[in-house]
Amino acid sequence: MTDLEAHVSASGRDQLVKQVRAKINELGIQYIYYQFVSVTGRIVGKGIPADHWERTAERGFQLVYGSTANLFVDRHRNYIGYGPEASELVGIPDPETFVQLPWDKRVARVFCTCFRNREEKENPGGHLTSDCRGNLRIMHAAFKEAHKGLHLRHGCEPEMMWLKKGPDGLPDGGFSKPNCYHIDQFESLRPVFMRVIDYARAMGLDMIQGDHEDAPGQLELNWMFDDCLRTADRLTTYRQVCAQVAREFNLIACFMSKPFMGVSASGCHHNLSLWRGGEEKLNKLGQDSLPGLEQNFTYLQGGENTFMPLAGESKPGPIGLHCIGGVIKHVGALTALGSSTVNSYRRLWDTGFWAPVYADWGYQNRTCALRISAPGRFEYRSVDSTVNPYLMAAGLLKAFEDGIKHKLDPGEPEERNIYAALAAGKKVKKLPMSLGEALAELDKDETIKGALPDEMYRVFTHYKRDEWEKFMATVTDWDLKQYWDYLP
Repeated sequence: MTDLEAHVSASGRDQLVKQVRAKINELGIQYIYYQFVSVTGRIVGKGIPADHWERTAERGFQLVYGSTANLFVDRHRNYIGYGPEASELVGIPDPETFVQLPWDKRVARVFCTCFRNREEKENPGGHLTSDCRGNLRIMHAAFKEAHKGLHLRHGCEPEMMWLKKGPDGLPDGGFSKPNCYHIDQFESLRPVFMRVIDYARAMGLDMIQGDHEDAPGQLELNWMFDDCLRTADRLTTYRQVCAQVAREFNLIACFMSKPFMGVSASGCHHNLSLWRGGEEKLNKLGQDSLPGLEQNFTYLQGGENTFMPLAGESKPGPIGLHCIGGVIKHVGALTALGSSTVNSYRRLWDTGFWAPVYADWGYQNRTCALRISAPGRFEYRSVDSTVNPYLMAAGLLKAFEDGIKHKLDPGEPEERNIYAALAAGKKVKKLPMSLGEALAELDKDETIKGALPDEMYRVFTHYKRDEWEKFMATVTDWDLKQYWDYLP
């Protein structure tokens, strides 16, 4: 049996397929977006009339392999990842992710898992290793099996900016002033964020808090943490919601990390913990009848949090400490996943805005790459708003696994401002300070490369090295201002 066949015939899936048909009929769904996530975190896929649900659920749809790399060409005009002669992937919907789009209730979406074509000479119907979402599910399942049910739960803090749109359709500054936590500026964006919250809740995001951050138009809206795959799906959904709300208000939902110098960039801190056990709890979020399958509205709660301190101690438990040790050891390579664009490194170079630059950890210490944000979890800070959450979670799992296996010791927590500690003589590893440097760190880290198996590593590095080379080969406004009268 191929991977594709095993996926389609998995226990209980046929009942989920029938539940989706019942929802289609109940909600009057006419059209479905079959979507997966590219190497850069972009949502790609196809739209198919709902009449064809059962056939598509069994047979899937076909799309060129290169769609996993946004069907993008490099600076030499070669398609990234796969050429035009390559076969077509098969996308198989995961019915448990089916949910109605609240802004057009005739339309629904479903996430898909990608497989190699059934007619391939090598590994026909095999898992497509350039499918980042499918990779995370496989890796997390393997991690749970290897560590007696230990699993990753995390929440994220997705900052982004709401920008005004100029007459040419391009950004024309932030909508609000760069005043951190000011309710007045938060209020100025109330119509926007309330619609985001309404749409997000309708798609299963249990929204918990939000605020105005310290850049123009910068908001952070958070939802309840969960199993790592569902958290990644919800971040992807949140971005889709923001893009739609931006269209409705004639604004730009900007996920670029640093569009403005002199103010904070947009991060996406990950709050991480490893658990055993727990129960799936349904949260209808005030809805009598759910606009999708229950799994969209389900959260994993309870169980044993292995990052909790031992009795009488303040440090995380042994598993948590080893995981911190694993992240610190591999933070260079992880930076390529968490800060994945050329622009990401403007966040690190524009000093004074709490961006993490050093591989250290501490309690509530925002100058370190990791901080203990609350008992039982730590915040990984070297990740920004452009992150592909599936690659990031997979990379963190690999770092955790190395830390647990080799009982890596992260050392004592740093309670000083890291810059004061450096001035006092402390030796601390610095994060990569450019995309090129981060990719070089990734290339020599076999552990983190394991989070990008087989074709995924080739596609990711082709895409990102090309991005770095294009930047290095570009004459910018800075070049002209700096050098146009350089001599004599």
